[in-house]
Amino acid sequence: MTCGWSSRLVVGSLLSVQTLSVSRGMVLADESYPVPPRTPGAAVVAIDDDSDVDVELDASEVSEAAEGVAPAPSSEAQKPAPRPAAPPKKKTPPQFPGPKVLPPTGPFKPLFFDNDPRFPNPADCPDDWCADGSGAAFELGDVDFLLSSGGELRHRWMSQDNRLQPGGPGKTDYQLWRWRHYLDLKAGDRVRLYVEGIDASSFGEDLPEQPIDVNRWDLLNAFIDVKVFDTGTGTQTLRYGRQELLFGRQRLVSPLDWANTRRNFSGFRYLVREPDWKLDVFAVNPVNSATGYRSVTEFDNRFDRPNRDVWFSGAYWSYTAIENTNIDLYWLWLDNSDPTPGRADGRRHTIGGRYSELAPQADGRVWDFDVEAAYQCGDDLGERVNAGFATAILGHTWKKAHWSPRLSGLAYFGTGDVDRSDGQTNTFDVLFPLGHAYWAISDNLSGQNLLDLAAQVDVRPTDKSALVAAWHHFQLASDDDVVYNVAGAPIGTPGNGTDVGNALDLYGYYAFNPCFDVQLGASWFWYGEFIDRTTPRGDATQFYVQTSLRY
Repeated sequence: MTCGWSSRLVVGSLLSVQTLSVSRGMVLADESYPVPPRTPGAAVVAIDDDSDVDVELDASEVSEAAEGVAPAPSSEAQKPAPRPAAPPKKKTPPQFPGPKVLPPTGPFKPLFFDNDPRFPNPADCPDDWCADGSGAAFELGDVDFLLSSGGELRHRWMSQDNRLQPGGPGKTDYQLWRWRHYLDLKAGDRVRLYVEGIDASSFGEDLPEQPIDVNRWDLLNAFIDVKVFDTGTGTQTLRYGRQELLFGRQRLVSPLDWANTRRNFSGFRYLVREPDWKLDVFAVNPVNSATGYRSVTEFDNRFDRPNRDVWFSGAYWSYTAIENTNIDLYWLWLDNSDPTPGRADGRRHTIGGRYSELAPQADGRVWDFDVEAAYQCGDDLGERVNAGFATAILGHTWKKAHWSPRLSGLAYFGTGDVDRSDGQTNTFDVLFPLGHAYWAISDNLSGQNLLDLAAQVDVRPTDKSALVAAWHHFQLASDDDVVYNVAGAPIGTPGNGTDVGNALDLYGYYAFNPCFDVQLGASWFWYGEFIDRTTPRGDATQFYVQTSLRY
């Protein structure tokens, strides 16, 4: 299956053809194909309508071939045409093994609005794309417009028992449906309007609906971009409106794609993009219930509105100029003027950094290393905040071995309160993380007052599939604090030991093509003494089957 179609006809040495490229799933770009200088009188015919044939004839060959006469040699015509200097090779940031978010999204990025719908060269288009996307390039006055459209339809069947969640312990089987669709309009290279809708629904659950499961017929993203500066090497853009946020490895800021409804915010963001570094400065309010600051019933069948009691601001800088290395530095400020007793929130500054490195070996093996840490300070209900977290991942991949196995280990430490009577709190606030990727896919825990030691094995039986097995051992960081579930709610009472339990995750996917995939997962959580003493229940299990269609 080919990606799409494109045709062009070029005559003369100074002409190029404006081509409407329609590619499968993304695009439609009005592209100009430059033609290298040729000898005077030369003509070129290039045809690639679903064909791999390219024909180039000299002008004299065209005329004389029509008369059945062999072309006469011409020293002028035989001179090789001068070729323009090749543009500098674009530097590609290193591709580190991502967090446990399966399956990969093919040619799509985690945030739809980060996709570039244009394929400047039809040869760059994937060979096995799905149905054609919709979109068009058009012109009004002297402004070139590009309109693109796409989306996703996802279904997940869930079966879970004895999770640490409201209404539990208990068993429930239910269905989750999610539809997202976007329209992206670009006016030249200066202005952009992006709108993305969502309908997330849940059916058949026996326990209360979760805030991350339901968001009926609402706006997920709706913003305008204005390019403020073009530096010659990069751009600076101001964004205003409703938007998702994703930074680093999503340990602190993530749209939480595992959720049926993704997190979103409303406010300002300033984006600086240069070849070797980028900077994001933002000030936003959380919007939907997936952010943790709205109940699932507050906007049931009503339009979501930003929570003005909570501000989330900060700056996030990433540097990729060093080969196979990524460096992040950040400052994040959460200002909740209406904090909840027992939860880690209030007014908190989070200052941290991340270092990642790939170390390819001569025999095809690759080491990967990722370390991140942050310190948290501020005020929470009159108590001084003194908290933090640190984590490290070390992995090794045998790329030339059968199934390309990767073995990795993880250590995570998120502080807990060490003395509830000393006027300060040491419980770390994980902000808006992708907890599903790090603290077992059973989604029982957040990274607050938590020690997690894990080992993981990844294999790729085929180019279209992957299998993962991961083992976690969990303990409390402080026995004077409690367990916090995936939503950050405290569970149990202090002084009941530190053993939280062990978890086993098994999951994998098969991608039929870049647009359609199936994922299956199973997880078991064997509770330790802390849960047995404070909230007794049987061990937890979770099974799911998920299908995703992106277009």
